[in-house]
Amino acid sequence: MNTGVLALLSILPIVAVAVFLVGLKWPASKAMPISYLVAVVLALFVWQVPGAVVAAASINGLVVAATLLYIIFGAILLLNTLQESGGIKTIRQGFIGISPDRRIQVIIIAWLFGSFIEGSAGFGTPAAVAVPLLVGLGFPAMAAVVAGMVIQSTPVSFGAVGTPILVGVQSGLAADPGITSNFLALVTMIGGRVAILHAIVGTLIPLFVVALMTRFFGKNKSFSEGLRVWKFALFAAFSMTIPYVIVANLLGPEFPSMIGGLVGLVIVVSAAKRGFLMPSKEEQWDFEEKSQWDPEWTGSIEIKDISHKSGKMSMVRAWTPYILIGLFLVITRLEALPFLELIKAWTLSVPNIFGTDITASFQPLYSPGSVFVLVSLITFFIHQMNTSGYKRAWSHSAKTMIAASTALVFTVPMVQVFLNSDGGAAGYEGMPIELANGVAALAGDFWPLFAPLIGGIGAFIAGSNTVSNMMFSLFQYDVGAQIGVDASWIVALQAVGGAAGNMICVHNVVAASAVVGLVGKEGEVIRKTIIPFIYYITTTGALGYAIVWTAEKGWFNLGTVIVSIIGILAIYIIATNRKRSDLLLMEKPFKSVK
Repeated sequence: MNTGVLALLSILPIVAVAVFLVGLKWPASKAMPISYLVAVVLALFVWQVPGAVVAAASINGLVVAATLLYIIFGAILLLNTLQESGGIKTIRQGFIGISPDRRIQVIIIAWLFGSFIEGSAGFGTPAAVAVPLLVGLGFPAMAAVVAGMVIQSTPVSFGAVGTPILVGVQSGLAADPGITSNFLALVTMIGGRVAILHAIVGTLIPLFVVALMTRFFGKNKSFSEGLRVWKFALFAAFSMTIPYVIVANLLGPEFPSMIGGLVGLVIVVSAAKRGFLMPSKEEQWDFEEKSQWDPEWTGSIEIKDISHKSGKMSMVRAWTPYILIGLFLVITRLEALPFLELIKAWTLSVPNIFGTDITASFQPLYSPGSVFVLVSLITFFIHQMNTSGYKRAWSHSAKTMIAASTALVFTVPMVQVFLNSDGGAAGYEGMPIELANGVAALAGDFWPLFAPLIGGIGAFIAGSNTVSNMMFSLFQYDVGAQIGVDASWIVALQAVGGAAGNMICVHNVVAASAVVGLVGKEGEVIRKTIIPFIYYITTTGALGYAIVWTAEKGWFNLGTVIVSIIGILAIYIIATNRKRSDLLLMEKPFKSVK
């Protein structure tokens, strides 16, 4: 069977997701079983993978799904604990003190706080922390999920203390020892290039977040209302990305997102408190009354306005659980700490399932879910909660987590079957590699434009930038060498695309939606996040093309043309936005007269 046909067959599980989940808006609990069956049929009858391997991959998928559900439960438990204790009400009042403008709040929480949490823990944890916090502040659940998913881009390459680079890229390239004798030096250089690409493309991500929020969840359904805070959005972007690039190129891949997010938080919150670039009182933006919201936007978790039993809680006490979350996530992921091995030592493992090479494992103490549960228990004491309220928090959290289980039970096994499709009797490479081979055969010298897309597809399927990099880094390096360009830049494009793929990854969307009880609306979320995903991979690919071909083709090439068009378009939209906003305001009185 030729490469093109294999590539078309390989993409069928993804097509099933696109058609049923995104196109027909089926809930993931119905769409993902179809995608799973497509992957299984292809693996068994086309790739001729042994049934034992398919079954083992499915079992491993169920174990991974259980670990995700544990994280979901912990995140929901923390939210419900803070609601019952009155902490959420105090935090909400504190943000109103900074700015009641929802556009400012979402940038601070999703972009900056989310980047810090991503750098600390990765693996979808920012959505599990930032999304419920936004809902607690009064955001529609779907708006919170969309914001949480869109920022799963720029910080992701250096998430979990640099795991996608140090483990993903390094493991992928290490499969060919002929590349270099010093993989760490090569990977560190690639990490610096990844940061530069992210900083350029990611500058507009905070602006995307607010524009999507006002367009899809605002009264006037207007991008313009979000774009009006462009100065603050760019200020917040640079406050994170400048230290992020510096750290990546001077210190290595471990801390760019963590330090960038933390430095950005300090700078932006301090500036916001002093009114720097803040909207005027007349221009402040908020959602409509909850009674006017589209029912599609709201989840099953209802945030109640509960006060602390003493009537008032200090801001420090209210924020202590989130401070502890950040602290515990950092200290449990630093390799230099002596007790890290003790945390990882307790591993629940099912080795060589059904006699295959597939092993399922879970490290309960290392899971962010355990951090969430521990902090919830600590919160019970420091917030001086009553037992009945804490019991309600556990009960409601368990019910919400169970509702998410059906979707994940099919989503993650589909991913595992797809990833473990190599080694079949047909002699084909695994479905991900065959898909990439098909794209590479068509692209030729234009490959840099498509390299981020392959990384994004890998993360979309696997739910992990790290796994995408492990699958495709060596492939990307080899393609770069074949077309005669600096292959390390092609691997950097892979890593950036893999990070962007998190915005549309099905099981990340399922997990983030489940945290706020928005089960069944996953397709709607992806329909919105695919807009910034397309921007991200298109701009990154064009940048990569310009960088690797400028020496041979000159500065005026297809890449620079595409980047210039995107840049000019962005400047034009921002520059003319004030006029459009003024026209919108002028139309309101006439509409009310009609």
